Amino acid sequence: MSTGRTDVELDTTAPVALITGVGGQDGTYLAELLVSKGWQVHGITRPNDDGPPFLQYLDGVTVRYQDIADPIATTTAVQEIAPDYVFHLAGISSVWKSWQDPVTTARVNGVSAAALLDACLQQQEKSGKKVMVVNASSAEIFAGSTESPQTEDTPIRPTSPYGASKAFSHNLVQVYRARGLEGTNAILYNHESPRRPTTFVTRKITAAVAAIAAGKQDTLTLGDTSIRRDWGWAPDYVDAMYRMAMHGKGDDFIVATGEARSIMDFVAVAFDVAGVSDWQRLVKSDTSLTRPADSAVSIGNYSKARYELSWVPATNFKTVVASMVQHDSAINGELSADFGLS
Repeated sequence: MSTGRTDVELDTTAPVALITGVGGQDGTYLAELLVSKGWQVHGITRPNDDGPPFLQYLDGVTVRYQDIADPIATTTAVQEIAPDYVFHLAGISSVWKSWQDPVTTARVNGVSAAALLDACLQQQEKSGKKVMVVNASSAEIFAGSTESPQTEDTPIRPTSPYGASKAFSHNLVQVYRARGLEGTNAILYNHESPRRPTTFVTRKITAAVAAIAAGKQDTLTLGDTSIRRDWGWAPDYVDAMYRMAMHGKGDDFIVATGEARSIMDFVAVAFDVAGVSDWQRLVKSDTSLTRPADSAVSIGNYSKARYELSWVPATNFKTVVASMVQHDSAINGELSADFGLS
């Protein structure tokens, strides 16, 4: 176990939170939010032989390194931390990667949820203190649905190992909710930020565009650019999960923008904000990059979150893309322009 916390006296009256996947995009933003509110924050992340580069975002967070799918380690963590709130964000989050290793995806995404939910229920029953759980579900559970936009009542029809593993965790939350655990599914649609790994197509695009603008790369190669997704801003979606925890009772909520844009739309905005004209000739196509059984369009209806949580997406599409391009331009040694972010 390691800590990013300096030697300060803890507020024993503050809420105690446990975040799995604390080293990821959503985990770091959520940890920063909770620390800013004075919470005691604990996080779990997988062991990393190369060192923990995410620690720069986790000042004030006590970090544990363990396999989240290990039920004994997970139960021990919950017993020792005794959290009031648990945010389950850990897991394999790439549809493409899930096709490369479906067995590991099922174990990490499915078994981890079962272990964590059962540990939380045991802790609740033993302590007599309510444990609120927010689970990061996914729009991919609806990938095979013919409904558009999707709502919380849309039939679950995954089309990938990732979607199936998320559907399992989603259903488990509902099962444990029926047992008395206050479990909530945050059905998250695509959400991006500069902290998104470059293995994701959005960050691949912005990193490539920044490199092209800096004269360090010649072309950008993508698969099917006609696919349309509902893209939001990661800190906005983390705020939605915080509101779910504060809601006080378990439920299911879609977190989305209600608007879908194609991958080519994302590319066009990225080149535009980077000041690269005549960019079409720089984009190449490679069918080997196309994922099996990919849904053509994904749009979420976030009306329930708006009415019950008073949540709305605060960041528009261009600002999301521009923020990522600006970040990647800085990495390339280019001092970025304002890009109209104000």
